[in-house]
Amino acid sequence: MKIKVLKETPRKIKEFPVENEYNLSKEEVTDIAEIFSTPLTGSYNWDYTVQDNRIKRLYELGKDLNWNAEKDIDWDRPLPERGDTPPPIFWDDYEPYKKLSTGEKFDFMSHRGAWSLSQFLHGEQGALLVASQLVSCAPTFNAKLYAASQTFDEARHVEAFNKYIQSRVGIMYPVGTGLKSLLDKILTDPRWDLKFIGMQIIIEGLALAAFNLARQGTFDPVFKDMLYLIIRDEARHVTFGVNYLEEYIKTLSDEEKEERAQFAYEACVVMRDRLISGEVISRFLDYTPEEAHKIAEESEQGENFKNLLFTKIIPNLTRIGLITDKVKPKYEKLGVLSYQELEDNFNVDWAEISKPYETQEEIEQEISSVFDNSAQN
Repeated sequence: MKIKVLKETPRKIKEFPVENEYNLSKEEVTDIAEIFSTPLTGSYNWDYTVQDNRIKRLYELGKDLNWNAEKDIDWDRPLPERGDTPPPIFWDDYEPYKKLSTGEKFDFMSHRGAWSLSQFLHGEQGALLVASQLVSCAPTFNAKLYAASQTFDEARHVEAFNKYIQSRVGIMYPVGTGLKSLLDKILTDPRWDLKFIGMQIIIEGLALAAFNLARQGTFDPVFKDMLYLIIRDEARHVTFGVNYLEEYIKTLSDEEKEERAQFAYEACVVMRDRLISGEVISRFLDYTPEEAHKIAEESEQGENFKNLLFTKIIPNLTRIGLITDKVKPKYEKLGVLSYQELEDNFNVDWAEISKPYETQEEIEQEISSVFDNSAQN
């Protein structure tokens, strides 16, 4: 075993396939580690009381709906064939993109996809680390059990995204600076409820929105199957956070509540920018990362993603009491306060998250319908 400890986050892009990547000997492998320190305060729970049947129910669902990334996904299916011309995107109207050759346009799209998938992977590792912390610091018996089951969920997600990137994408980008700073804040904060807010409400809420969007847009049956399984897990994670925090926030003082409301707002701003690949755009097009970020953010695609993100998160923050009078103007300036009034966004559809997994045949039928609809449009 060889472990290399770095003082800073690596910024190098990795390319695959690495020959025999999954069969390397221990002499050939070097693990790259970046150390973080945290003043984590844990707690025992000695009464073992089932205090909230909703959390217990989510825990039972997690056990019933376990899945295996190696066995429950058919990784041998071929990638969809690439056409002769790149599909239309909003960059078609911009002169730097028009100057690219057909091959360069395909490379540009591949790198943008790889960047987004890499952020999914890094975010899931962050979720894995935070969930493991919650096992220690969550104060109630049921929360500890559920956090333990979520830790296993997140391990599967890291495994699945890593395998998908290495075996079907071939490019892995480093973690984005905004996402990394938010993960650092959540992991190193001693307060367990800020970990809940940052991970269960903000990051997992974004993941649920982004994964649903990615699943709707992909033609790769492997990716579609993988996201279906992950989305089911993420829905339980967000439900856990909302149900658990809803009662706890009511016990805080006004000052404590405002502090958490401000933290949630700042986390929302960071996560809004998380999936804008400014560094990739500037690598291929004649823009600075800041210019590329601004163009992408103000595009119709960027606006649609912002809407999707906040329609998932704002109602949940409202329900747990963290859209306070002091932070409301900030959300209003972002143009997202209207999502506060959305109905039923945080009401749990127990039938949906409890139903058995789709069969392979049902998933393939859904993929075929996506192809058919695309052809008609």
